[in-house]
Amino acid sequence: MIRRVLPHGMGRGLLTRRPGTRRGGFSLGVPGRSRCPSPGPPVQPLGLPLAGFRKGCCSHGERRESAEEGAKVSLMSPDQLRNKFPWINTEGVALASYGMEDEGWFDPWCLLQGLRRKVQSLGVLFCQGEVTRFVSSSQRMLTTDDKAVVLKRIHEVHVKMDRSLEYQPVECAIVINAAGAWSAQIAALAGIGEGPPGTLQGTKLPVEPRKRYVYVWHCPQGPGLETPLVADTSGAYFRREGLGSNYLGGRSPTEQEEPDPANLEVDHDFFQDKVWPHLALRVPAFETLKVQSAWAGYYDYNTFDQNGVVGPHPLVVNMYFATGFSGHGLQQAPGVGRAVAEMVLKGRFQTIDLSPFLFTRFYLGEKIQENNII
Repeated sequence: MIRRVLPHGMGRGLLTRRPGTRRGGFSLGVPGRSRCPSPGPPVQPLGLPLAGFRKGCCSHGERRESAEEGAKVSLMSPDQLRNKFPWINTEGVALASYGMEDEGWFDPWCLLQGLRRKVQSLGVLFCQGEVTRFVSSSQRMLTTDDKAVVLKRIHEVHVKMDRSLEYQPVECAIVINAAGAWSAQIAALAGIGEGPPGTLQGTKLPVEPRKRYVYVWHCPQGPGLETPLVADTSGAYFRREGLGSNYLGGRSPTEQEEPDPANLEVDHDFFQDKVWPHLALRVPAFETLKVQSAWAGYYDYNTFDQNGVVGPHPLVVNMYFATGFSGHGLQQAPGVGRAVAEMVLKGRFQTIDLSPFLFTRFYLGEKIQENNII
């Protein structure tokens, strides 16, 4: 399976709500209480995020929901915001939301490697290769309204190994599609989306690679060590990076600004024209910043509603999804991993009800809308 690493370690929990149910949450915790395999991810336990809202945003309702689930969130007026963070220019901000407890960011590569070593110690074998084909059987069934559907079951996966001209056949009972930005290609190999448009058989997995940039800059006159992760009303974000007056941040492009995902070259003009002006407006000290480095990575971007796809496919009955998280996959991975394991072993979600994130929502047109995310 192909997995991608988030370019930044911003914390974001996995929360779901359905009519008549409460939200459910699951996380690895923080050092001292963590269930993360050793060595655990270095967590910077600072407030996260400090987000600004323009007038008319429904932040009071969101704060109420967060408080109901135990999140310690403080809403600040522009004056309160200036008093706590004198380096912020509050122009255009009507309200700010600040997470006061159990918030922060972590090293995503460290967490990924820690999880990888843990499962290897439990006997999991990792093989690097490219999936080229699925071998499956089909069974024709009738629905309750006498419509014919074809159910498929995958029995064998062909994998082309690195530095090899031949494929290796791998027999399987379960296939978990966690291929990130390339998960739609894997789904297509299994025949998903090949039916007539507008039908369940013709519903494709709406996940594609989107390129995102992360920039690191140096600014001795910047906000300093107490800087939280700041999400601006413009979509720009930043946080402190280390202890040497360095900061990390960026901004997601609009649909019109989406870069070509064919390569991972960094567009430095994007920072100059689309990121820096917003940073300097919100934090005047950033007028003098100097970019030190930058890199690009892929989001497994769900074009339908920018939220994850979790659980089984309704027609390819032994393919399960854990993909489409649109930039939040590693943060949600502990909860998603448990949910998929429960679905595989028990046939249902138990710890967290993730049924709103099933594949069938694409066919039904039921979007999972979420406001004010980074």
